[in-house]
Amino acid sequence: MLRIFLTSAAALCLAAPAFAQYTRPVPYPIMPPPLFEQAMFLGTRSETGEPGAGYWTNRADYKIAATLSPSSNMLRGTEEVVYYNNSPDTLRSIVVNLYQNLHSPGVRRTESVQVTGGMSVSRVTLNGKDLVEHQYNPFAWPRQRQPSEGYRITGTKLTLSMFDGVAPGSSVTLGFSWSFEVPKQGGAPRMGQDGEVWYIAYWYPQIAVYDDVYGWDLDPYAGEGEFYMGYGDYDVSLTVPEGWLIGATGVLQNPGEVLTESVRERLAEAARVHEVVHVVTADERRPGASTVDSRSGTLTWKFKAENVRDFAFGTSDKYLWDAAHAAVGDLDGDGATDETMIHALYRPGAITWDRAAEFSVFSIEYLSKSLWPYPYPQMTAVQGIIRGGMEFPMITLIGGNRDAERLMSVTIHELAHMWFPMIVGQDEKKYTWMDEGTATFNENDGEEAYWKKSLWPPEQQTYRMLVRSGLEESSMVHADSYRNGFARNIASYAKPGIALHALRGIVGNDRFYESLREYGRRWAYKHPTPWDMFNTFEDVLEMELDWFFRTWMYETWPLDQAVAWVERDEDGSVVVSVADLGLAPMPVTVRVTYDDGSTENQVLPVDFWLEGDTVGTLTFRAGTPQKVEIDPDGYFPDIDESNDVWERPAATTRGSK
Repeated sequence: MLRIFLTSAAALCLAAPAFAQYTRPVPYPIMPPPLFEQAMFLGTRSETGEPGAGYWTNRADYKIAATLSPSSNMLRGTEEVVYYNNSPDTLRSIVVNLYQNLHSPGVRRTESVQVTGGMSVSRVTLNGKDLVEHQYNPFAWPRQRQPSEGYRITGTKLTLSMFDGVAPGSSVTLGFSWSFEVPKQGGAPRMGQDGEVWYIAYWYPQIAVYDDVYGWDLDPYAGEGEFYMGYGDYDVSLTVPEGWLIGATGVLQNPGEVLTESVRERLAEAARVHEVVHVVTADERRPGASTVDSRSGTLTWKFKAENVRDFAFGTSDKYLWDAAHAAVGDLDGDGATDETMIHALYRPGAITWDRAAEFSVFSIEYLSKSLWPYPYPQMTAVQGIIRGGMEFPMITLIGGNRDAERLMSVTIHELAHMWFPMIVGQDEKKYTWMDEGTATFNENDGEEAYWKKSLWPPEQQTYRMLVRSGLEESSMVHADSYRNGFARNIASYAKPGIALHALRGIVGNDRFYESLREYGRRWAYKHPTPWDMFNTFEDVLEMELDWFFRTWMYETWPLDQAVAWVERDEDGSVVVSVADLGLAPMPVTVRVTYDDGSTENQVLPVDFWLEGDTVGTLTFRAGTPQKVEIDPDGYFPDIDESNDVWERPAATTRGSK
């Protein structure tokens, strides 16, 4: 061979960075934990990623009545919940989440919060019978026999014990009465009040998940990590002052009892016309104009929601109200396009929020096309109290004053969560990346479709910053266990989103989305683990991908591939040598651009690196190369982009043509 093109930069790239002095690891197979293996043995999970023939989920149906008193800043509620045991196990206890106890004195927390005293539970019933609270004694002899019926509150968990238990295929009815002070803005993650807007979340006793892998979810709510929730139907009555508007999970059941005729007419108009309708304007925010008058000074709004994993609501007498509708595709298979209502509640002066309904319409329609049709009858965005955004079934809370691009970004991210984890019920605490990574992926794709520009380069740069800082941590770390917020954010959001984008670069856009949609179809309204997701992708793509998921989800290996040198063979063929200087094995797409403007692409498969090689070559057709690029379409987060491109020097070596 005649080595006729070699830049000094390309030569320097062979001086490996510090991490390359170690032998590059070969990713070992992903080994699911023993409890997952046991679930496969019992037939509730499978090696293909499909739910097993014996898969089951328990559910809880809620009937809740609550009153919010803004003047005293208290919420009081009563609840009846029917819990259905579809598991093969007799349940001798039931675990209940009391999320507001994050604000109790002495509770373990991962962030600073306002200490309000937490949730005061005044009554607990089992099938109509009052239960007695048993006080927790941390100094008691460990084997001391616990009372066989009653309940005990420990931190953010209430554990209810029963004489007979709940047999497989049966149900039990629980009752609760409770109250709590609503935390101030900044005094609670993801909810609270600022004196004008009250956003109420994690506000009622909620039955914890009992699943086929781990049993009861005993993870406490510590503030940072989010949630793992079961599915059920909700019948909720909310009493607030007259003149106050409510946006909530579910569909309003009694509009004639709370909304004026003019407001109801505008809502009907928003369901017909293809534009945003101003349902309540600035000068209509008062009883008699937005809501009906009430002799008692309060109104009770009634909502119902089916097959959701939570219920949240926002309320204020300052809100404006916009509405529209979105086309979601053929949801029920009858050949007709189905629609969902879109609502936006916001305060005057909130920058660009007059476009919130528009952004929500686009987000729901885009995600319904790229994933699968949005299944719920409405989607609401409310403004206020937090810096970022937070998702709940059929409703999202978005805070801060934002320009149009930033509001659009948060809107599509939070609405992407309606698919993951609201429909696909993943565990956000143990595996935050499963939700935030998929939402980041869909957010970037959606923004690219809306703004006609790619968001992937800045996402990759943020990840590269973390790698270079030396602070990177694995995406498989529990949400409450990261050492710093920067590492948590990148490991949970940017890196898994980038990894999904990279996988698309490997298999192609159509095959990638086929796999993602099939994963969603298999696990809608169920509780998948990472191994179910991995197995589904391998099954649909018919590829062994342990090396990929091990590299990007478990490890912190950097990717650094470089153009080592460019040669022309005796017959004029172009030979490109690629050096693998990092630890992350990935296939290499190489594009040669010739002096006549033509191009040729070739791929060096990942198997080359998995066999232990560190330099590989590809031979291209004869011609004079002008430029050689690694990953020319920008799918991979290579940490050193400077050695990814070779360009023909202005002055070539002797003998070149």
